[in-house]
Amino acid sequence: MKFYSTNNTSSRVSFKEAVFNSMPQDKGLYMPVTIPRLDDKFINNLDSYTLPEIASHVAQNLLGDDIPADDLKAIIKDAINFYAPIVKLEEDVYVLELFHGPSLAFKDFGARFMSRIMSYFLEAGEKQLDVLVATSGDTGGAVALGFLGVPNTRVTILYPKGKVSDIQELQLTTNGQNIRALEIDGTFDDCQALVKQAFTDPELNAKYRLTSANSINIARLIPQTFYYFNAYAQALKQGKSQVVFSVPSGNFGNIGAGLLAWKMGLPVGQFIAATNANDTVPQFLKHGVYEPKPSVATLSNAMDVGNPSNWVRIADLFKDDAGQLNKLITGYSFNDDETLAAINAVYDHYKYVVCPHTAIAWQALKDYQQDIHIDDTVGIFLSTAHPCKFPDVFPQKIADHIEVPAQVKDLQAKDKQSVELGIDFEGFKDYLLKNA
Repeated sequence: MKFYSTNNTSSRVSFKEAVFNSMPQDKGLYMPVTIPRLDDKFINNLDSYTLPEIASHVAQNLLGDDIPADDLKAIIKDAINFYAPIVKLEEDVYVLELFHGPSLAFKDFGARFMSRIMSYFLEAGEKQLDVLVATSGDTGGAVALGFLGVPNTRVTILYPKGKVSDIQELQLTTNGQNIRALEIDGTFDDCQALVKQAFTDPELNAKYRLTSANSINIARLIPQTFYYFNAYAQALKQGKSQVVFSVPSGNFGNIGAGLLAWKMGLPVGQFIAATNANDTVPQFLKHGVYEPKPSVATLSNAMDVGNPSNWVRIADLFKDDAGQLNKLITGYSFNDDETLAAINAVYDHYKYVVCPHTAIAWQALKDYQQDIHIDDTVGIFLSTAHPCKFPDVFPQKIADHIEVPAQVKDLQAKDKQSVELGIDFEGFKDYLLKNA
């Protein structure tokens, strides 16, 4: 499979080059030249396959001969070694739990797959791979654990000071070995801007072999399609063949992967883009004007993105039919008060605890179901992080019912190690050059 830049559709690179270069020099994002449509027999019988079997089939169709089938199966078996169940809350409402991986967030799918793909492609004697990643919360922890101890790699994580939860920060800053953390005195957008500028800086690229672990990397996007197919497979087992997905959305990689799955033939009736106060995309879907704006801090911090990078991928998917985009995606946004109300409502209705991001997805689904009455359609909202990662958000009656996993208790006994930097690129560049 070949890949092109969204800023130059005539360009062509291999999957390996797209993974290692991460972002083209023209500042676009890589997309597959062709998006294969999976055969109806596979789609209609998804319920007869396991998650690893589904993942291998989807990946093989996307990547073609870039990785031999047996090698790809081995990578997936190692990377996706946890489950992602859908849980029924009411007759037409299910939650897709994506927090059963090592970092307790959905980003384990992308980070673990990508780290193993990079390790697979790295050859003996090659220059060390320097992975730069900006995080608004969960990406950094998933990437840190995904790459921890991977030979010939070093990961530098940039996160916004004071804008991630205590547990998220511990996941970023307590790893040591080949993982280092930079605490940036700014927003996620500032962190992301520093990473993007580094990729186009000649001096840094001459000295280091830079790549990204953010969702701008195509190797992060591909494995996120797996759980959409798998969720549909589980719905089929429940006798449900008509589904809509409500997706907590920040940098729009998650819903972008769902739309890629739809392009491959997954029969999804609607995607709901659920955001917090950073509502650039919902406003675009309502008014037709795309206006990025500075991000604002919210309780759902992993979604605090005012200029989502992956929107260019979504626009590219529908470049030949922009009208279809507006038909397929509905946007909803909620402020912190509405988020807290949703957390309480979910607990009161189901005795089920959701993180702030998940609460927004649930509320968006319920609003959509009230606005659009469709019979025989099940709504699946994505639970993107374990609620224990946000202990300060919950009232005591809910907090008392959160089970804290053992790995979190282990984190709390470790010491934070990070370097504080400002938002100026020269300061970031100087740090990289002086800390080879």
